[in-house]
Amino acid sequence: MPNNITLVPISLKNSSIVYKTVFIEIYRGIRSLKLKDSVQTWLNGALNDPIVKILAKNSQLTKTQLETLLIDILAENLAGKQLKYDEKANLRLTKAKISRGSFNRTLKQSKENVIKSIYTVLLLGYLGVFESTTLDPYLEIANKLHEYVEAHQGMPGKEEELKDHLKVIEIIRQELETSLKRLSSPSEEHL
Repeated sequence: MPNNITLVPISLKNSSIVYKTVFIEIYRGIRSLKLKDSVQTWLNGALNDPIVKILAKNSQLTKTQLETLLIDILAENLAGKQLKYDEKANLRLTKAKISRGSFNRTLKQSKENVIKSIYTVLLLGYLGVFESTTLDPYLEIANKLHEYVEAHQGMPGKEEELKDHLKVIEIIRQELETSLKRLSSPSEEHL
């Protein structure tokens, strides 16, 4: 919402134009604040998820790169429209103003790191490393992550079923956290 609205005497024939302009600017400001709040609430929830924290800590992405990539990919879904990069930069969790150029550099770095990680997996697959049993714990974790995501998506409607379902989700989450922490520590057992 504009901070510096000045009231100026106007003729009545132009008053509806001025009113519409001011209303549109105020509406855009409110809508922008709602989008920023909803994106930042979602980001905080996602980045503070214990599973995400473990996975992010052991990934090739910095926290800033992950946040920027998530904004780039998911913010438009929340907004329901295409966003310009300066609008996306304003959605970052930091209080400091981020320039469009800085946002784009961080986004480029994050995409490069994701591509390098995918190529690493492709390389290991091509060289036959995945056929080795040393990667079995990682494949089991991948399956457990899939099971965890599916459990979140299939929430029952009845209260009694919901309680049991939430207990199952909690058990899966605890197993995931324990397994991910164990696998994130380099040892001779893994790879």
